[in-house]
Amino acid sequence: MTWRTVKQFADAARPEDLFTGQWQNRPSVLDDYKPYLDDRWNEGCTNAWKLWEEIVPLGYKGSYQRVRAYLHKKRTSPRPVVARPPSPRTVAGWILRRPENLPETEQLLLKTVRTHCPEIDALTRHVRAFAVMLTERQGERLPDWLAAVRQDDLPSLHTFPPASTATSMPS
Repeated sequence: MTWRTVKQFADAARPEDLFTGQWQNRPSVLDDYKPYLDDRWNEGCTNAWKLWEEIVPLGYKGSYQRVRAYLHKKRTSPRPVVARPPSPRTVAGWILRRPENLPETEQLLLKTVRTHCPEIDALTRHVRAFAVMLTERQGERLPDWLAAVRQDDLPSLHTFPPASTATSMPS
């Protein structure tokens, strides 16, 4: 090893500082096709041969091996940890409990679920309105509540209770 190489190693503050030179930023024939490959990979297509066949008509002149090597890096790199979605039973528990009795973290999680799913948001509003009606003994509001439920596209609530029962119920 020459004294210059030793000095370069000694002067490096971090290992990345050693990776300089002609090979690090060299363009690849695959660079223009990486966004397409990434999109297809995220769509679930992980077959290197199929992806190579897809980019060749787009003008890719490189080899299949280069595509395979690029996808191999994606396959072997650690995947980001993704939070598991809450189970239906958990979400139902959040909806059925009084909002003030939910811990703040569960309130935030329910808010996230409601934001991403308009059907669950509508269901939550109807369930909570029904709970208020029951606990405050406001039976006269039942026909209005039923009409509001039927206006929303929630088929599972349309059968509760049948229309004939709602008009014959005593107040």
